[in-house]
Amino acid sequence: MNWTKPSVARVDSAHLDNFEGEVNMLDVRNLGVVPYEEAQSLMRALQTQRLEGTIPDTLLLLSHPEVVTVGPRARNDGVRPPADYRTVNVDRGGGLTWHGPGQVVGYPIFKWGEREGESSVADIIHIIEGWLIDALAEFGVAGVRDDRMQGVWVDGHKVCSIGLSFLRWVSRHGFSVNLNTPAGRVEGVAGCGLGADITTSLNHLGYRVPPEEFVKVLLPIVEKTLSF
Repeated sequence: MNWTKPSVARVDSAHLDNFEGEVNMLDVRNLGVVPYEEAQSLMRALQTQRLEGTIPDTLLLLSHPEVVTVGPRARNDGVRPPADYRTVNVDRGGGLTWHGPGQVVGYPIFKWGEREGESSVADIIHIIEGWLIDALAEFGVAGVRDDRMQGVWVDGHKVCSIGLSFLRWVSRHGFSVNLNTPAGRVEGVAGCGLGADITTSLNHLGYRVPPEEFVKVLLPIVEKTLSF
């Protein structure tokens, strides 16, 4: 579809106000398509290195072959996806999260808590939501927060998921943005407390956002927010 940026798209810039600290390094790694288990191992190794101070804050950008990750909340509640989805148990917060083609996944292996506005997990989730809201606004997509669940919502549907795990304030896991996912696949996974079809992709809602262009827009927002 052809579209132009509508006036309703807004930039969520409140989270930029307090980030005037010293400039740090940010290592961005564009990894392409990575099997989920390999990404898990890499995240754990990088988290250890970040804790030891041998690497700077590192952002992994990638996608996965189709898989549904099952968090502790979903396991405790007995929530599972339909039988035709491959699953992997994970230790990040939240319930079920679909991963697959047409999605941009970001894993910030960051040391948090040293800048203003990072005093809680809720603060950090708010910051990441702000990154995604700002990036979507550049494409004319009005992303918002919603009390139903953390993440970013568009036109009443959840299009971005966020789930994190921390060790001494160094994060693992991160966010996923559904841009152009296969029809019916992400929609077929009911999240904890959300029915099927609530989570969807931007393409399903009528928005075209190329993954490469989304990443180009997102990175300067992350760097500005964290004063890199």
